[in-house]
Amino acid sequence: MKIVFTTGGSGGHIYPVIAIIREIKKIQPDSQIWFIGTKVSYGLKELKDLNVNVLTIQAGKFRRYITPKSLIQNFVDLFRIPLGIIKSFFLLKKIKPDLVFGKGGYGSVPVILAANKLKIPIYIHESDTIPGKATKIGVKYASKIFTSFDKAQGINNSIIVGNPIRKELLKGDNKKAIEYFDLQNDKPIIFIVGGSQGAERINNLVLQVLTQLLEKYEIIHQCGKKSVNEVNGTAQVMVKDEKLFKYYHAYGYFNEEQLRLAMNVSHLIVSRAGGGFIFEIAALGKPSILIPLPESAQNHQAKNAYEYGKNGAAIVMEPKNPTPRLLLQNITKVFSDPIKLSEMKKAAIAFSKIDSAEKIAQEILK
Repeated sequence: MKIVFTTGGSGGHIYPVIAIIREIKKIQPDSQIWFIGTKVSYGLKELKDLNVNVLTIQAGKFRRYITPKSLIQNFVDLFRIPLGIIKSFFLLKKIKPDLVFGKGGYGSVPVILAANKLKIPIYIHESDTIPGKATKIGVKYASKIFTSFDKAQGINNSIIVGNPIRKELLKGDNKKAIEYFDLQNDKPIIFIVGGSQGAERINNLVLQVLTQLLEKYEIIHQCGKKSVNEVNGTAQVMVKDEKLFKYYHAYGYFNEEQLRLAMNVSHLIVSRAGGGFIFEIAALGKPSILIPLPESAQNHQAKNAYEYGKNGAAIVMEPKNPTPRLLLQNITKVFSDPIKLSEMKKAAIAFSKIDSAEKIAQEILK
């Protein structure tokens, strides 16, 4: 079987696709798989390891905010869209896939439009409660639509499967994690993560209460490739006690193996609220504090977070004005109540759908 996957280039788009491809390869090892999209920034190694043919196209992104720079970028992208559609058309005509699977992101739009023109069946998956523009375009042409949340706004007749997660993340090795991160391992461990590109505001929140946090907790902090040196330097200035600073571990970006170690060894995760990462947190049964990205399209991260948190699996902080003091209070609240901590774990596991990738793979191959 020949299958083309298409999506945007962020980790939240790429990693669920990798999870689905792994399941397809388990069921039908001789499947031929292509990835067509914009430049892949995350997960390229994993795609290559799965023998996926990675092809790039141009695509246009519409920016909602208005600045002189964004107006110029939007104008330039008007020309990239037709170029991307034309290239996608010829690539698909050459590959002759049985199916095109879209996972959202502006990089997928030219491929979806070309596939529709060539009458190739299209499947779509949406991670968030509020579908993005690419999904809204894709569902018009899709034979099947999969969603992560029970309530995906404006999408009818979808198959609710959860978000595909990388099952490799579930295989924890705490002894290896302690050695890898050089953990002291005599305090509760908090994993603070800002997404595939880090999160400046979360970094600033953490740094302002870092000394108080390190007095009680050990922290693994994924703060972004571009920010790690600055964050680590600021942390050293703010935490004057060298013995206390041993409990702080700052990293730029985690590959899959590092992420697996950090998530499994932690007792609490503080994170943004992308649909993909929420389901990975849930699958591991980890209590979490979610700080939605306020600029997310149509405020979808806040809606993801509240949908997930309503059963008690997470504490959701108001995205517009999270304060360092409130973050500290919420962390203290979780660890000071063992019953609440246990209930959050149970609620997370009850929400999780760890067989999502497998279900989608079976539908594709069917």
